[in-house]
Amino acid sequence: MKIRNMILLLFINMLISCTGGNAVTDSTLISSTISEEETITPGAERSDEYLRLLEGKRIGLVVNQSSTVRNEHLVDFLIRNKVDVQKLYAPEHGIRGKEDAGAKIEDGKDVKTGLTITSLYGKKKKPGKEDLAGIDVLIFDIQDVGVRFYTYISTLHYVMEAAAENDIQVIVLDRPNPNAHYVDGPVLEKEYSSFVGMHPVPVVYGLTIGEYANMINGEKWLANQISADLIVIPCGNYSHERKYPLPIKPSPNLPNYKSVLLYPSLCFFEGTNVSVGRGTNTQFQVIGSPVLKGKKEYKFTPKSMAGAKFPKHENQACYGDSFVNEREDVLFNNSKLDIRYLLEYYQAYKLNEEEFFLENNFFNKLAGNASLQNAIRSGNTESQIRTSWASGLKAYNDIRKKYLLYK
Repeated sequence: MKIRNMILLLFINMLISCTGGNAVTDSTLISSTISEEETITPGAERSDEYLRLLEGKRIGLVVNQSSTVRNEHLVDFLIRNKVDVQKLYAPEHGIRGKEDAGAKIEDGKDVKTGLTITSLYGKKKKPGKEDLAGIDVLIFDIQDVGVRFYTYISTLHYVMEAAAENDIQVIVLDRPNPNAHYVDGPVLEKEYSSFVGMHPVPVVYGLTIGEYANMINGEKWLANQISADLIVIPCGNYSHERKYPLPIKPSPNLPNYKSVLLYPSLCFFEGTNVSVGRGTNTQFQVIGSPVLKGKKEYKFTPKSMAGAKFPKHENQACYGDSFVNEREDVLFNNSKLDIRYLLEYYQAYKLNEEEFFLENNFFNKLAGNASLQNAIRSGNTESQIRTSWASGLKAYNDIRKKYLLYK
């Protein structure tokens, strides 16, 4: 067994070295209560591969509540290991991950360590020169969910860009992507770029955040086609086909593995008058609207709560569908965006002479184009819509292959 594991790991290391990305690889298998081969180890837990890179350096951390090393926050872990942590940088939802989606994140101080926190989700999305003063290395360690409109990859872009402009190295501690087992959806068109979609990738892009960082560099997506001095610390014992139930919820309204699997398909409803369960305990596991009373049996009522202070249809009974009892293995094996409910709910709204899409054009920002909304309004079938994505997905998959660290 040990010989076979050593041969397997050597083969993986050879493959990783051929991807063109800067990656530090492991030389040992981590033990597990099940078996050595079954333990997935996030990059942050492979400290032997990056602590040596931080010696004598002044460190800034882009982190949130998911940034842990065996149940200890990365900030505390690094300080305990005598790393010179200077500043923290907060993405959407904040350092502790408790803020509403879209809520302004304020600069401040970390209560536990007293370190300065610079917001990257408020007045500015990109750290300025003054924010990076005194920093030699920026560490990015945030759990992603592999969906284009989940804003942590946009924060990654701006962090890499600012670092490149200020001669600061970036180290990404890679984490498994729970939706990396498939690629699907329309590829974003440039004119629809926003913070909920910056790059020409499909809705579900099939890369870990470390692989995505290499793609940002390799495809020259940073301003003026500059490149960051980037190192990716890869996960151990991971492949895209492996299930990875997240140990910590990545944001307030993705409370469990089921919601993470449903998120790519259900998030489109955020651009419509249909609730996705914000203001309930089943966020992204239910959909519904007051308009559908008498047409749907499932009922829920959104309430103001932590992480959802002003939910859509607050205090109104919503009627719709629940996916709470769906089996996780069925959702995982579906391996595609499910747009059936978009088509069904649009028709239900049309019959009620109610407007389905929000007036703020947010749906098109999520889709990355106007084509999907136009296709839904025109009564196109699921098959016709999926066919329209085919050429874009093929072109993207050819690009994606260049940046895979886990083969």
